[in-house]
Amino acid sequence: MRTRSSFSHNPHLRVSRPVSACSRCRVAKVKCDGKLPACTACEKAGRENECSAASDQQFARGKERSWVAALEARVEKLDRRLNHARSRKASVALHEVDDNTMTMQDSERRDSLVDITAAIHRKAARTREKADFNTLVSDFGLLTVNATTPGFDTQQESANPMSFARLVLAAAQHDTLPDPNTDELPYQEVAEANFQFYQDNILPLYPLFPTADLKALVPKIYDDADLGILGGIRSSEYWLFWMVMAIASAAQSKAVNDRNYYDALQYVARALPYADRAFVPGYTTQIQALVLLTQYSMLDPAHFDSWHLIGFACRACIDLGFHKDHTFTQQSSKDTIDARRRTFYCVYALDRAISMVHARPFSFKDDDISVRLPSPSVDNERSDPSLPLFELRRLQSDWYQTLVQTDSNDPLRDPVQYVWQKYHETQRWSKELTLDLPATIRTAFDLELDYSSVYLVVPSPRTPKLTDHGRLLIFEHTIRYLYRMYEVVKASPSEGFYTYHDALKVFFMGSQLVTVLRDPGESDLWQSLGATEPPQQNPPLPERLDKDLSDAIARSNSCLDKVNETLKLYGERWEQVKTLADHFDRTTTDIKSYLETRRDMVESAIARSMQKDGRHALPTSRPGTNPSTLAYQSAPMTQHSSQRANQGAPWGNSTGFQGHHNVHF
Repeated sequence: MRTRSSFSHNPHLRVSRPVSACSRCRVAKVKCDGKLPACTACEKAGRENECSAASDQQFARGKERSWVAALEARVEKLDRRLNHARSRKASVALHEVDDNTMTMQDSERRDSLVDITAAIHRKAARTREKADFNTLVSDFGLLTVNATTPGFDTQQESANPMSFARLVLAAAQHDTLPDPNTDELPYQEVAEANFQFYQDNILPLYPLFPTADLKALVPKIYDDADLGILGGIRSSEYWLFWMVMAIASAAQSKAVNDRNYYDALQYVARALPYADRAFVPGYTTQIQALVLLTQYSMLDPAHFDSWHLIGFACRACIDLGFHKDHTFTQQSSKDTIDARRRTFYCVYALDRAISMVHARPFSFKDDDISVRLPSPSVDNERSDPSLPLFELRRLQSDWYQTLVQTDSNDPLRDPVQYVWQKYHETQRWSKELTLDLPATIRTAFDLELDYSSVYLVVPSPRTPKLTDHGRLLIFEHTIRYLYRMYEVVKASPSEGFYTYHDALKVFFMGSQLVTVLRDPGESDLWQSLGATEPPQQNPPLPERLDKDLSDAIARSNSCLDKVNETLKLYGERWEQVKTLADHFDRTTTDIKSYLETRRDMVESAIARSMQKDGRHALPTSRPGTNPSTLAYQSAPMTQHSSQRANQGAPWGNSTGFQGHHNVHF
């Protein structure tokens, strides 16, 4: 035993069979024993320093020398640790005392060691977090979202673990949400009412989930809570529950401080703890979770940025292959394929709508996708309203990419013909809508038709010239849109899915109306509107919504007032809209004076014409052919008024796309 112990403490560092002899022994053709640090032959000759046995380069084949060096280092390290342990043991034995007789100095020393140890652990945690973040960013490839990027376990020791959800929230969240004031579930009747609102107004347009799954979720949540079952519901289901509650509550809010908005903030705060698991990359639930947060962001721009969130959702769709139909396997069922297609087109529709309202580029081009529209959902009572919405977004995407996202230095061959062709396609889409659509969804489609028509006709980088007939179309579509939107905003209780983006649309449509009123064009917009018979041009003018207001000046004045009222109502809900409302009110001061001047001209011309004919003038009479020709003669605004109205316009050039909706306050 003594011999074995001695050998373990002092091992013989000698290679039993060297791979090759040193250089001197090889030249002399003598046996080399491979002794370290120099062989015996070199020692006898006094050439220890020149012996190549000290270098590992000559023994790379078997690396015996490297193995010996590693053993030496390991033995030295273990020897140091053993000596240190023996010294500590001896020190403790000499100074060991009873716990009851421990001095204050010993207690302070122990507390100091605890603090030092905690500080070391915190530093190690920060180091691990930094390493995790670097790994995540490197996997993203310069911060591009990849659905195959690995997440990190949220149960690790680090106090602030890095995850995909935290990266999304850091990029898209503006203000911090308030902490939840309770851990209890809301009353089940409240949850059922909010889910019913979501199923009636939002789910038909964006069918991310089967209706049966949503209906079954509320009883499942409350039954498990009553039974005290823990872990029976997935994090993605909790995320779905709280986000549907938040979206439905925020959609019914009328003011920034009302009960619905306060409840929506509480519901979102309850959902965020499940974001890490709901946003795990590589699953369909990730896309659905991102879309739900995007829908809420459209209702709460103060806390979330919808354009960034829909960009994350689009990237997740592409990484999972939802943008291609050829990724389906032979085992994929028809229901699975349709579910994937619906998920993709929900993301597609939101991306197009959000990007257009902010005048920003799409997340991906139409050339990069090849996905057929899903089959209509099975419902014997009504048709599927999501399919017309998807078709409209594809029409809008086509001309938006051509007119806005293409190089303006590459002009179209016939821009007027192109615009009219796309205009006819949009009108054809409207005529093909089925009659069994719900009233709220049909109203939303009619509003979207007017908005899309004006957006298409107004000058763009590749169609800089506005025709006289285009002015007539803009006038009629804006009047009809703004009248309808005013009625929607005044409706109570709220119905439909109207968001902060609709307030931006109202501002845009009102701005376009002011533009065509201020600049009547070469053939005089007023003379065309005052004619007894509407001009027979192609495309035809849309039908007037309020036929009692036949006077164009009266219609214009009334519509401008409705824009102001609509923006003020929206301003009670979103603080950002108040600035738009104030600016529009200042802008329309000059145009209203101009309209009053034109009204006086019309009344004077009608009175003179009737006096010649021996008739009495009627204040509300419609001008005939000859009086209207006199009444609607060109009378442009003064240069001073026009310039003053244009000063400081936040939308930039109101006749074009530059600065369109992209307003920051």
